[in-house]
Amino acid sequence: MSDRLPPLTALRAFEAAARHMSFARAAQELNVTPAALSFQIKSLEEHLGTPVFRRLNRAVELTTAGAALAPGATDGFQALTKAWRATIRLQDEGALTVTAGPAFTAKWLAPRFYEFARAHPEIDLRFSASLRRVDLARDDVDVAIRFGYGPYPDVYSMPLPVEWVMPVMTPELARQYPTTTALKNAPLIHDDSLNFMSPMLDWAAWFKMMGEEFTPSHGARFSNSDHAVDAALAGAGVVLGRRALVVKDLDEGRLVAPFRTALTGKARFSFLCQKGAETRPQIIAFRDWILAEIEKTAAVSEGLTIVPVEDIT
Repeated sequence: MSDRLPPLTALRAFEAAARHMSFARAAQELNVTPAALSFQIKSLEEHLGTPVFRRLNRAVELTTAGAALAPGATDGFQALTKAWRATIRLQDEGALTVTAGPAFTAKWLAPRFYEFARAHPEIDLRFSASLRRVDLARDDVDVAIRFGYGPYPDVYSMPLPVEWVMPVMTPELARQYPTTTALKNAPLIHDDSLNFMSPMLDWAAWFKMMGEEFTPSHGARFSNSDHAVDAALAGAGVVLGRRALVVKDLDEGRLVAPFRTALTGKARFSFLCQKGAETRPQIIAFRDWILAEIEKTAAVSEGLTIVPVEDIT
């Protein structure tokens, strides 16, 4: 039997009919008559040399051959659709879709993006707050900002500044807990989103770095970093704030960091896009804007003692 594929229109008709298990609904989706759709499926069956559907009185069902073909046909058309959309997106210089984690979107992108919108009114900026793995070659995404260890093969990758954590709190709480010893009695907030890191950037590691053997057994726990920071902003406690998520609040005085010693791990944020797409005007504009915004608050990190967590564990 030949490996030559049948016409694409015949495969498309089969895929839609197999997905709907209805010739009528498939014909409606493809904007053809049921007779035309039936003709395309018949031509596919002739090409294959065996039926792919059993025609029942008021329904259809897949034959063994049809059941073998259907998953691959669906996957193939989904991949083709994604590739087509990605190709179209490469020609669009008026829109930019960015995906980042919910915490980074809420605490870094959302409070700043109006500056980008004001500087580039010609670009329609769209955010997708998600940690879902994306395929930059096929998905409807132009830029991904991801936190992790990397590397990121087969894509353009630009690492963002080193990420650190250190205790941050409201000025009022800072007056109540001025020393490391006093901090042991503070309401400590735990950011469980960092639990994937090894070694962990947690309170036990930070206190150990400060010469204190102390593993907190109390304190609220949050699975999302932005929620942990919001709790600290509300005065509910002290959180080990991640640089990217607290730097604006530190710069503007809503939070303070009285202990100028921070922990860092090997994970960091990276700016990612499809290889070759880094030369697209809207991606250049967005990348340059991110770097400029980072520079605005770079002074927050000045004078910090930043210790790799690997050195203390």
